[in-house]
Amino acid sequence: MINLGELAQTVQTNCHISDARHAGSYSMCIFLLKMREYFRWEHQIPLSQQLEKAAISEWLLEKEQSWEDVEDHPYVPLVLERGEVEPFDAKQVNEELNPLGYVYSSGYGVFNKPHFFLGQLKKTYKKNDVTIYVSACEYARDLVAPPAMSQGDTIFIREESLRRMIWEKIEEWQWKKDQDTAMARVLHFYRKEKDVERILDHLCDNESNNVLLHEIGETEAGNLLGHEWEEMLNDIPRSKTELQIRAVRDHLADCISTLPALLEAENIPSLHFYFANFTAMRKELFPSAISAYKQWVQTGELSHIDKMASAGKHYWRDMAKDVLATWRTSRNADKGAEQVQTLENLIQPL
Repeated sequence: MINLGELAQTVQTNCHISDARHAGSYSMCIFLLKMREYFRWEHQIPLSQQLEKAAISEWLLEKEQSWEDVEDHPYVPLVLERGEVEPFDAKQVNEELNPLGYVYSSGYGVFNKPHFFLGQLKKTYKKNDVTIYVSACEYARDLVAPPAMSQGDTIFIREESLRRMIWEKIEEWQWKKDQDTAMARVLHFYRKEKDVERILDHLCDNESNNVLLHEIGETEAGNLLGHEWEEMLNDIPRSKTELQIRAVRDHLADCISTLPALLEAENIPSLHFYFANFTAMRKELFPSAISAYKQWVQTGELSHIDKMASAGKHYWRDMAKDVLATWRTSRNADKGAEQVQTLENLIQPL
C-alpha cells in the first residue's frame, strides 16, 4: 500500500526545492503576497481570519533558511507500488493514485518554474477528448498554486487553490474599497450573502467553469501552435518578453474558448470576474479588451465584448504564429538579449 504521508512529504520536498531555486524570480511585493497566502495554507488558517504579522515574519525567516539548505538538492523520485517514479512523470503517478482517490500534477510555469501538487481527487471526466481532473483538499503544493493547468490532453482544476485565489481578489478589493472596479461588480451579485464562506462557495462554483474554459482554450491553442511553443518558452531567458509571449497565448485561448462561452451563456458575474483578473501585462497588450469592457459596463451591450473577442481570435492567432516563426529563424543565430529584443519589438498591442 502507498504511504500517503510519506508520498505527500516527498512531493512537498520537491516543492521546497523548486521554491528555493525560483523565489528570486518575483518582485518583492509579489513575493511577499504569495508568501502570505502560502503561510495561511501551511498553517491551515481560515481565509477570513486575520493573520499575525509577527508570526508571518518569523515563519518567513525560517522558510528562507530552509530553502537555502535544499536549493542545490536534486528533485526526489516518488515511491509507489511499482517502484520509484520520476516527479515529472505525472501520467504514471496518476495511474496508481487515481483509483485510490488522489491526484498528482507536475509541470512548468512562468520563468520555467516547476510546479508540483498532491491532492484529493474529487472527480474525473472527459470533454472534447480532454481528461479533466478536479481536486479538492491539497496535501502538498509549492509557493505558486495555479488554480488550473493544462498539460497536453489533460487539465487539472484545483478547487482549493481557486478558492484561495478568489479570496485574494476579495481581500485586495477590501483594502481599496473602490466601487468602480470589475471585482466590485462581481461582489455586487452576492451582496445578499453576509457570510464570506458562502460567497466563496458561490464564486468557486461559478468560476471553476471559467478556469476550465481557459484551459480548454489553452489546449486548442497548443494544438494550433504545436510543441515548439513550449520549446520556445524554455529557450527564452527570464524577461518581460517571456511574460509577453505567455500573455499572447492567454489572450488567444480566451478569444477561442473563454469569452465565446461566457457570452453565449450570458454569464455576467464571470465576465466581470474575467476582467478583474487581467494582469498588468495583459492590459498592456490588449487595451481594446479593456475599452470593450468599459463600453459594455456603460451601455449594457454585450456586442462590444463579442466584437472584441472575434477580432482578438484572429489577431492573437496571427501574432502567436509570427512570434513562433521569428523565434524559429533566430534561435540558432540570434541568442540572448538581441533575440529577446527582436521578439519584444514584434509583439504589438491590440
